[in-house]
Amino acid sequence: MIGQITDDLERLRLLGGGRPLGPATTTKHLIRNGAVVTHDGQVTADQAEVAPEELPHLRRCVELAAEAVDAGDFPFGSVLVAADGRVLAEDRNREVSMGDATRHPELELARWAAANMTAADRAAATVFTSGEHCPMCSAAHAWVGLGRIVYVSSSRQLTIWLTELAVGPSPVRPLAIDEVAPGLVVQGPVPGLDEQVRDLHRRFRS
Repeated sequence: MIGQITDDLERLRLLGGGRPLGPATTTKHLIRNGAVVTHDGQVTADQAEVAPEELPHLRRCVELAAEAVDAGDFPFGSVLVAADGRVLAEDRNREVSMGDATRHPELELARWAAANMTAADRAAATVFTSGEHCPMCSAAHAWVGLGRIVYVSSSRQLTIWLTELAVGPSPVRPLAIDEVAPGLVVQGPVPGLDEQVRDLHRRFRS
């Protein structure tokens, strides 16, 4: 039994790029795009374990969110990073400027990944984002077979912030990623940077 637990912990450590991850079941399934993903429980890593080399990607997400606000769009930005650390693509929210409420950066990166990456490369990649995926983007991420998600601020935080700003309810329920796509490796929020995102929401609504 002890040996099995040790093996499980080591497997989870490797899944998270060498960083310790929380407990989760790990039944694997093949989805139709060929990627192998887990589906029986989200693996949530401690935000304190964000690697130093990943912080620039998270800061870039906040910069993209600020660029979105400057353009009159909602404060969201995302970066897609390969397993070897290369930045493959990035985008910001364009809902207002494009007149399309589905123009979320996470969805755009999922589309880009589907068109430009192999299933194996998608599964090994990480999406860094200023805000936790909405249900639409969580579903796209899972269907495309992308890997880990690291978000600066959570959907729960966003709900609280928007309530404080007297913003009406969303037409879509703000579900956490694991409620939409269980089995994804998810990390966040990131203390300190999340307050910068909060300030962007205040600026956008002012």
